[in-house]
Amino acid sequence: MEEYIEKNGKKLRLGYTTGSCAAAAAKAAAWMLLTGLRREEISLLTPKGIELKLGVRDISMSPEAVSCAIEKDSGDDPDVTKGTLIYASVSYSDTPGISIDGGRGVGRVTRPGLDQPVGAAAINSVPRQMILENVEEVRRLADCTRGISVIISAPEGESLAKRTFNPRLGIVGGISILGTTGIVEPMSDQALIDTIHTELRQRRAEGQDYVLLAPGNYGAEYIRASLGLDPEKAVLTSNFIGDALEFCRALGFKGVLLIGHIGKLVKLAGGMYNTHSKYGDCRMEIMAAHAGACGLVPEAADQLLNCVTTDDAVNLLDRFCLREATLDRLVRRIDFMMSEKTGPETETGAILFSKVYGHLCETEKADRLLQIIRRQQGELK
Repeated sequence: MEEYIEKNGKKLRLGYTTGSCAAAAAKAAAWMLLTGLRREEISLLTPKGIELKLGVRDISMSPEAVSCAIEKDSGDDPDVTKGTLIYASVSYSDTPGISIDGGRGVGRVTRPGLDQPVGAAAINSVPRQMILENVEEVRRLADCTRGISVIISAPEGESLAKRTFNPRLGIVGGISILGTTGIVEPMSDQALIDTIHTELRQRRAEGQDYVLLAPGNYGAEYIRASLGLDPEKAVLTSNFIGDALEFCRALGFKGVLLIGHIGKLVKLAGGMYNTHSKYGDCRMEIMAAHAGACGLVPEAADQLLNCVTTDDAVNLLDRFCLREATLDRLVRRIDFMMSEKTGPETETGAILFSKVYGHLCETEKADRLLQIIRRQQGELK
């Protein structure tokens, strides 16, 4: 594929999704089954409106079934499925219409709240529709009225899935067949945001009214070691804290408890809902402002602004006996910024920690929310 986008001053090549691969393979296999003719290339119009011309690999033909594969090309995106073969086996069926299922290396859904119901193959709605439309197009052109069965497989899928979010989401046995546009944009944030939304939707489907959020592994480890909770029950938000809070509001959670390292969560006090450093690094400015409001003298504020880490900043606040006052002011602002995203219907709380100092501070409702989540986890075991 030779389509490109410009991102951060770089020219990056687009790729295509596992959903596009599955639809193209199914279309090619259906065409070969219904015409009896071999086909080495197939065209596919993606939902994004980009037409793909894809090479057809590993063709196996018989009068009753055809199998072939499309190689996944992620462009310049570091996708774990890059280069893997996505197969479609198309055969005649006694069942009218077109049936679609997953085979070897395509995961199965075991928990509610995902795009597909429990027990179904992890072939999401848009790829399913793409497969259906393309196979139906071939049936119509060939004037075929017989039932058609489509099985999508990925021989490397089971091993590749261990490097994805699938085990965490309760998708077992392989990868998911994904994609809403059919096109992969390199280093896109959208895939991770979609995963966060999926996890939160899944928690609600399982009956959870209160949810535990953590930006990443530091927070997950603190949840396990210091709070004695299962970190697998937390939803990891990465830098997309604002998006996660908005999802919580839309999904109707009653309460949200955010647990994270001060170096990450301090940015929330400044209204940074995406905490990635590429959007800014105002940690020391925020801490200095709150410390100044608590009485930190200008000379010390200048020292704080030159601190490299938030642990250094906390150490300086200790020396001026302003740690408690500054952190209390800071965490109240964090709570306010969280509630701006969730709205008044959802209780919010936050716990901030440091790898050097351990627990640092928490919002007014944090302990109440923590106890509710403890009970909730016990009830859901």
